[in-house]
Amino acid sequence: MKLSTRALSMQPSATLAMDALTNQMIRQGIDVVNLTVGQPDFDTPINVKEAAIEAIQSGFTKYTPASGIPELKEAICRRFAEDCGLKYTPQEVVICVGAKHALYNIFQVLLDEGDEVIVPAPYWVSYLEQIRLAGGTPVVIDGPEQQGFKVTADQIRQAISPRTKALILNSPANPTGAIYTRAELEEIAEVVVARQIPVISDEIYEPFNYTGESHVSIAQINQDMKALTLIVHGVSKSYSMTGWRIGYVLGNADVIKAIGSLQSHSTSNPTSIAQKAALEALQGPQDSVDKMVSEFAARREHLVSGLNSLPHIHCSMAQGAFYAFPRIDSVFGKRYKGQLIDSSAKFSELLLTEARVALVPGTAFGAEGYVRISYATSLERIQTGLERIGDFLQQID
Repeated sequence: MKLSTRALSMQPSATLAMDALTNQMIRQGIDVVNLTVGQPDFDTPINVKEAAIEAIQSGFTKYTPASGIPELKEAICRRFAEDCGLKYTPQEVVICVGAKHALYNIFQVLLDEGDEVIVPAPYWVSYLEQIRLAGGTPVVIDGPEQQGFKVTADQIRQAISPRTKALILNSPANPTGAIYTRAELEEIAEVVVARQIPVISDEIYEPFNYTGESHVSIAQINQDMKALTLIVHGVSKSYSMTGWRIGYVLGNADVIKAIGSLQSHSTSNPTSIAQKAALEALQGPQDSVDKMVSEFAARREHLVSGLNSLPHIHCSMAQGAFYAFPRIDSVFGKRYKGQLIDSSAKFSELLLTEARVALVPGTAFGAEGYVRISYATSLERIQTGLERIGDFLQQID
């Protein structure tokens, strides 16, 4: 059976592919330290699970509105008004099957063939594929480490063309943990408002901010910028609910309505039970979030300091999310047991097969010479991983 050109052009998610290979090795009885996927190792809070059980027992197991249940939309509006002073109506909110689905939907309803989307690199692995699947063209601009893995307003200005349809901002960022300051966002807002460029603001890692400063969304800069912003968020990371698949978009009511219509033909609706669980997550106690953020902060310190004590590695301290993004290109041209290391992919392959540590090569994120390490695992496993990486590096010549 012949596949479509669209299907043939797709590349699988590098993070999920590496995680699948790792789990296959684990099922074979191999002890692998898995530092690949951005999935908190904490359990979903008990009150959230109980809300889902109650939904099942009360028979809340039928179709819901395609764009999500009204009470969940209202809870999201309340949270944004209370947390950052952003006022939205339920007509400006759509519930999706995870934040990844929310992003996919945005590109599907915004882009026509050949439209351009400006994507800062390093970038999350699925942005480029989703843009292309919608017929768009990613325009990648580099945010180098000396800029804190962030792009400048001037870089964005230079990347804008007559075909530019949107800009993606991800803060806190996957894979680098970079966070844009209010001043940086103000400069970017000045550029995009002047050219009326919509901003897709991916804020899924919003609670994971270790700077001591409050999270700032670009939608908070001014009303003109808010009108151009589509905020993508969800419960997957904040409440350790990755498998529940609930994300959402806040923004322009016409875009929100279009996403709801698209979902009516694709998913029908986000899972009814998961929506009730998400409602409890948002309006229930938040102590589980605080505990998780505190633990991640400790892991971050341990991992980054440990990496910087190893030969051939330099790692900046991440400001947010739960990833380290160390530079490893000083090993390029060297050999491990006779095997040439000439890329982050080869480095990651050897580290997995020889040292039993799984991470993701930087090429997946548009940043050759780096690797992404998730510290969404225990300190014990992080330490084991550091020791194995250290032993591996000692054998490179």
